[in-house]
Amino acid sequence: MPKLKAAAVSFLNAWPLTEALKDSERIELVLAEPSRCAALLEAGEVDLALLPVGALAGKDYEIAPGMAVGADGAVQTVLLVGEQPASSWDEVFLDTASRTSVVLAKLVLDSMGVHPKFTPLPAVEGVARAVGTRGALVIGDRAFDVVKPYVLDLSKEWNRLTGLPMVFAVWAARPGVLQPEDVQELARAAQHGQGIRTELAQEFARQKGGDPEKYRRYLTQRIRYGVGPYEMTGMETFLRLAAEKGYLPPTVVRYADDHVTRQRVRRVVSLDTALQKGADGERIDADEAELLDEKAPLLELGLAADARRRALHGDGVVTYIVSRNVNYTNVCTTACHFCAFYRPRGHREAYVLTRQELAVKIEETLALGGIELLLQGGLHPDLGIEYYEELFRWVKSTYPAISLHALSPEEIWHIARTSELSLEPTIRRLMAAGMDSIPGGGAEILDDEVRRRIAPLKCSTDEWLTVMRTAHRAGLKSTATLMFGVGEEPRHRVNHLQRLRDLQDETHGFTAFICWPFQSSNTRLTASDGSATAYLRTNALARLFLDNVPHLQASWVTMGGGVAQAALHMGCDDFGQVMIEENVVSAAGTTFKMDSEEVERHIRDAGFRPSRRNMRYDRLPGLAT
Repeated sequence: MPKLKAAAVSFLNAWPLTEALKDSERIELVLAEPSRCAALLEAGEVDLALLPVGALAGKDYEIAPGMAVGADGAVQTVLLVGEQPASSWDEVFLDTASRTSVVLAKLVLDSMGVHPKFTPLPAVEGVARAVGTRGALVIGDRAFDVVKPYVLDLSKEWNRLTGLPMVFAVWAARPGVLQPEDVQELARAAQHGQGIRTELAQEFARQKGGDPEKYRRYLTQRIRYGVGPYEMTGMETFLRLAAEKGYLPPTVVRYADDHVTRQRVRRVVSLDTALQKGADGERIDADEAELLDEKAPLLELGLAADARRRALHGDGVVTYIVSRNVNYTNVCTTACHFCAFYRPRGHREAYVLTRQELAVKIEETLALGGIELLLQGGLHPDLGIEYYEELFRWVKSTYPAISLHALSPEEIWHIARTSELSLEPTIRRLMAAGMDSIPGGGAEILDDEVRRRIAPLKCSTDEWLTVMRTAHRAGLKSTATLMFGVGEEPRHRVNHLQRLRDLQDETHGFTAFICWPFQSSNTRLTASDGSATAYLRTNALARLFLDNVPHLQASWVTMGGGVAQAALHMGCDDFGQVMIEENVVSAAGTTFKMDSEEVERHIRDAGFRPSRRNMRYDRLPGLAT
């Protein structure tokens, strides 16, 4: 199969997107200046290009979703410079390398009431002539070395003007060129490149000179590589304002997968019939589930879900587990818009727990009657499978009573990719080292239309499900999850449940389902509906739709004890974990805590009998009285 030709800039800020493409089997890399990338794509000499956003104007190009070169605040490499303040400039020399930066300079100066004569000129000459009442635009790596008394960082000024990030460049292609496999290859390269930004900064310093630490901070703290709702709004605002001022023609932003994103034509179904079918345990379909999500009164939906709970678990027992959620590292390369927990490698708050720190946590867990370590972390670029094998073997040999409920599908996918292994041997080796089961983290919404907006560099829906399928076939059990309230629609939530139900029909590997609303504090994403009503509706719908998943877990960690008690009467038969430790949700501002006594009191006060369990939902002796 012939490779796609891709044009990209040689600037340092593009290296994390392009470095891994140098050995790609699908994409051949061609380096050029930003304006030249646009010309090559327009002439048909390349199939796709890392295109300045301004070059999208008036074209029908399709953007590869999820990745870009952008900034949220100062960027350091798109500058207006001069000897005097910008308010005094009567002429500005415009670096001809990037149309986007030229337009941005005009927008910023216009917002300041400055309307100079604009003269196109190569940057080196322009900077040299920026004396007196003349200024100059300089972009890219050459901006690192510019010394002038007055400097305007255009990305910072854009953020001041609009309150939005600036997207400078995106992968774009002519319509129909990019296939899903090509987008995956570009995303793979971006994930890899973000993991080696320190090494790329060091290599740039070796080639060009300068301080590698300055370049590392530039790549990790200034440049943003993911495209979610926040960045999309910034990009679309830039194109709209540029069109309003006449700097660019009007533009409709298109994504490479938009042509396959279609809303299913729903058949007409009866709300009463759908509720009765669900209550009776008869399988409901996606059309009925969407109708229930949209129209069913909460009380009626909850009563139907409670009927299913009583049919499945009619002895009045509600289970829970004593577990500790240990996040072994907060270093992560995916930079999801909903996450307040992660830190880039090299950040002053980044960590990987030592054996001594883990030992303290495990011994505290055992002292509190804990039997399980829920071990999850970020996608650390330096941790290959050998790290996890050694860690698991150490835990099992030192603390044989502890069960390892470890590594989300996203982490396993990352470990396989980092270790250059396929999934099955990766999972087999982890199992041999002591992994007992898999948590369902990282699912968020299993619909790529949503995932590309909230977690653009995470694995796809199919990849997440593939990890679970492979693990189930190898004999591992897992949980399944849903994080809602990120701007999705009922069809997205139902599609998520459908994908889980289909896989459960195939493997029977899910022991339980857990849902919770997105917690938006300290993140860059706005929650759409995280209310108790939305939670109870989603939970009840899941009990009716997931007829093949035996258990539903109430999420008191995010919702609090009272709402979790209500969930026990709307489909749930499990009260989750005694959360000895939790870091990810609490980083987003949610701090509900309970010990075993408090969990049992909540269960009894809701009218049920508590029983401790393990991950497979085997009840442990001593309670349920």
